[in-house]
Amino acid sequence: MQFIKSLTKLLLFICPSFATAQSTYLNSGSKEIHFVDRMEIKQQKNTDLNFSSVRPFNRKYITEQTEFIDSARLGFTDAAGMDKYQDWNSQDLTPIDEYNLNSFLMNNTEWVTGSTESFYSRKPILKTFYKTKPNFLEVKTNNFFLALNPVFQFKIGAESGYNRSIYLNSKGVTARGMIGRKIGFSTYLTDNQERGPRFFQQQVSQYRAVPGVGFYKPFKTEGYDYFDARGYITFNAAKAIDIQFGYDKNFIGNGYRSLFLSDWGNSNLFLKLNTRIWKFNYQNIFMELFPQFKKNGDSLLDRKYAAMHHLSMNVTKWLNIGLFEGVIFGRRNHFDFQYLNPIIFYRHIEGTVGSPDNALAGLDVKANIAHRAQIYGQLLLDEFILSKIKNDPTYWANKWGLQLGVKYVDAFGVPNLDIQLETNRVRPFTYSHNDTVANYTHYNQPLAHPLGANFQEFIGIVRYQPAPKWYVYLQAIYYYKGLDSAGINYGGNIFRDYSTRSMSNGYKIGSGDKAKVFNAFLQVSYEIKENIFFEISGQYRNFKSLTNPTASNTTMVTAGVRMNMFTRQYDY
Repeated sequence: MQFIKSLTKLLLFICPSFATAQSTYLNSGSKEIHFVDRMEIKQQKNTDLNFSSVRPFNRKYITEQTEFIDSARLGFTDAAGMDKYQDWNSQDLTPIDEYNLNSFLMNNTEWVTGSTESFYSRKPILKTFYKTKPNFLEVKTNNFFLALNPVFQFKIGAESGYNRSIYLNSKGVTARGMIGRKIGFSTYLTDNQERGPRFFQQQVSQYRAVPGVGFYKPFKTEGYDYFDARGYITFNAAKAIDIQFGYDKNFIGNGYRSLFLSDWGNSNLFLKLNTRIWKFNYQNIFMELFPQFKKNGDSLLDRKYAAMHHLSMNVTKWLNIGLFEGVIFGRRNHFDFQYLNPIIFYRHIEGTVGSPDNALAGLDVKANIAHRAQIYGQLLLDEFILSKIKNDPTYWANKWGLQLGVKYVDAFGVPNLDIQLETNRVRPFTYSHNDTVANYTHYNQPLAHPLGANFQEFIGIVRYQPAPKWYVYLQAIYYYKGLDSAGINYGGNIFRDYSTRSMSNGYKIGSGDKAKVFNAFLQVSYEIKENIFFEISGQYRNFKSLTNPTASNTTMVTAGVRMNMFTRQYDY
């Protein structure tokens, strides 16, 4: 950690004098993310939006493209009278798209260059608060911008067969801004009390972690109390190089899940460099993580580290291909300078230092088709021997993962009906290591897919916006996963040392105690005011395994209000 902090201080000292206007990023789970997906697919040839494989999205870049789309629809001609933007305005936006576009610009007003008159409230509170519709307090001058908002979510519900209420009570604050148009900053702070369904409680008990967050304490009966604090600063090293340092989450991929790096688990300390040149986007992330632990009282936890890079290229205006490489390593609480090189192959370095670490590589692809669909996928390679894959596909070290997915917007001609289908398949022992410090985890949670390894998953998502303020979200997940049985390691628990396996061959996806899970979730939301939602949801989950053939069912109904915050989901 000291090394990352020292490097950041050096960059801060050197770079701001050369810095240009610097942006913050869209908050995790914000409604604008799906809007960006729709616009990318419908425009098809927008190469700037095609760099959306790395998240969170840069507010400046995305707002520039949204304004471009907004202007292009109006029709612009050159000196010869030809339409300059026919590729964009050939796809008319629906009235609901118009509403979402205006809402997007309203929530990113610091980068809007056009008129913002419609963003202002008719009756600000005390002539100071909610001058603009989305922000409780907004300050905008030539050298300073600040958007300050309360964060709130209260949800209460019931689970069948469980005599205690299900609830989530979150309250806090979020702020973002710029100083001198050279330094950007963002923070998100919430205090939370949560009692989730019983399978959520079992997850916490098994892994000693509340999914998605870090330190927690028991709260009353079968509840949890935790503080979720995130924040970062941003600046430019040059016009094409953005630097971000902070404690937050990152995501690499185009799907609902990611096999490379996911935002499902706890936040982490990181330093990120993102370079956009020509058709390339190159991202380096250096992270400080926590290995698996069992906390007994107040004590200093050990550290481990990660270095990752992702290079994506717009091969054509509709096709994007990316290369990923990452390494997880432990070094008695200090970063290994060998992995600081931002362009060399990490696998080569890992071999140079003696091959003690966990190196992974991957390929991702995304193609926009016919202004209506997007096909995407990821291939992850952890460890493999080509001859074994050909001649012995059940060999334990054939460690790989595969994702395939499709997004279909305005499905079957129905405006704002969007469908997403995705499957994820990960071989046993993928992400694990013979050094349990170097497994692909952080704070007792997976860094990539929440199911770990040894599973096949199918996901279906339907999003429908029948009117500007109404949102319907339906999600169905089915997966089967091989669990350890009688203490034998079948490769599904990525926290376990893979050398504890009982054999070298015979491993298939689902080997061990094969569990089958179906998880369905339906939510209907109404946006009372900008970023304030009233929501009703229902969830059904069915679990059974070879050793527990009697199905364990969960049926849950909840209702609540959410403000400037993502929806809490139990999607595993």
